[in-house]
Amino acid sequence: MSEIAVSALSGAEASGLVTLREMGLQGMVTLRADLSKAASAVKTVTGADMPDRRAIRAGKAASVAWMSPDELLILCDHASADGIAAELTEALKGQHHLAVNVSDARAMFSLSGEAGVLKDVLAKITPADMAALAPGEMRRTRLQQAAGAIWLESEIEARVVCFRSVARYVFDLIAISARDGGAVGYH
Repeated sequence: MSEIAVSALSGAEASGLVTLREMGLQGMVTLRADLSKAASAVKTVTGADMPDRRAIRAGKAASVAWMSPDELLILCDHASADGIAAELTEALKGQHHLAVNVSDARAMFSLSGEAGVLKDVLAKITPADMAALAPGEMRRTRLQQAAGAIWLESEIEARVVCFRSVARYVFDLIAISARDGGAVGYH
């Protein structure tokens, strides 16, 4: 087994209605805990405030996304993920929690393009209400047959996270949805 970390799709790219790019190695830490009791530890470790329901907040060391009433996804540099998980474990000692580096089990994609077109491309593959999705809001959803999460960095840039095992499927799904000639004009 190799000790060299590689991303799921080695930076694959596709262009069409939007530009799609696999973002390479990304650090991701899952934190399961009573979020009201974990807020101080999360702020200390990441520099980010506790996100509201379905929100994502940027901090100095990482971004923190609300995933469920007892779960956060912390996005950071790949090299920082082990340290962040360890710091959270130490800061939450004595409290029921789980902080795990899940970086190598996930893949992240960047999509960029015109605001309405970007939402149309995503709306083709997810039941999430893309018209209601605002920048800074995270949605856990289905990407056809795969689980994933979507958020808008801005009106013209989105991120998609999925399990590494379905990275090729999700990449191809988005690329097909974004093919030239497939514009919907809904959003």
